[in-house]
Amino acid sequence: MRRKSRQIHVGNVAIGGDAPIAVQSMTTTYTRDVESTVAQIHRLEDVGCEIARVAVPEKEDALAIGEIKKRIHIPLVADIHYKHSLALEAIRQGIDCVRINPGNLINGRKSLEQIVAACKERGIAMRIGVNSGSIDALDQRGQMQRIQVRLRDDGVLERTDPTEARRIEREHLAERMVTKALEYISWCEELDFHEIKVSLKSSTVLTAVEAYRRFAQRSDYPLHLGITEAGTLITGSVKSSVGLGLLLADGIGDTIRVSLSAEPEEEIPVAYEILRSLELRNRGVTFVSCPSCGRVEIDVIQVANEVEKRLSKVQTPIHVAVMGCVVNGPGESRDADVGL
Repeated sequence: MRRKSRQIHVGNVAIGGDAPIAVQSMTTTYTRDVESTVAQIHRLEDVGCEIARVAVPEKEDALAIGEIKKRIHIPLVADIHYKHSLALEAIRQGIDCVRINPGNLINGRKSLEQIVAACKERGIAMRIGVNSGSIDALDQRGQMQRIQVRLRDDGVLERTDPTEARRIEREHLAERMVTKALEYISWCEELDFHEIKVSLKSSTVLTAVEAYRRFAQRSDYPLHLGITEAGTLITGSVKSSVGLGLLLADGIGDTIRVSLSAEPEEEIPVAYEILRSLELRNRGVTFVSCPSCGRVEIDVIQVANEVEKRLSKVQTPIHVAVMGCVVNGPGESRDADVGL
């Protein structure tokens, strides 16, 4: 059963409640390069991206948002670190949502108050995006040193079992991430602002999963799922599938981003495949093909890759099977809309 969460809106896309789990990505261009950024977002739109995020490291990037917004068809999120002034300019330019990082927002609460006031005035949402890498490194190191050894009853220090130490470290970091998110939420609520979604990302799958599960037990704000810095196309797809899959199967998650060191367009099919495999979104082609063996009567690998490529932009829900022999072929093809 899906976790009951509040519903907010990022532009015209509903997040949380009973809304479909939205798929999003982030551009890799310099945002101030309007032509390149718009072109990349158009490619994302073509493969089904529902929300795009852009980096805003400098004022020139924030100033470009207004022109970008005029030329795209999906909601746009500004990714803000350090300077609250960049969030304020992005909001003036018509951004649909701002993402802030509690781990590095300068002047924390004071800056947040100004961002919240601007969000309320324009009627837009905010993502409180906690990253494990932004949690106080000194505290982490001190905690790691403490959990790597323990004091026995006889007063002797001994090294903690490495597996147990990693578990304790993971739980400690996850709890700090959740605490930081809840602190910022409480500040927003004191300002009567509730258009909030939350992310608790880590490049370590089990840390992210632990953080999201803990938060889901303590708050009903919608959750943006992701494994940050997951890796290249294969590595990142696997880590994201495992991490997001564990959470989504438990009913946790309202929007997802698969983070890959690849072209952003590569992220979207992976995200939809995760959702399709869990029967959470029925969009595009459900594709099955046999792994091939000595019984095959056609070149399954070549045919399967060609069929998948040709159908990559199809959004209509259909089931396609490419099978190579009589063992599983008839049964799989019988259940498909199209069987080869």
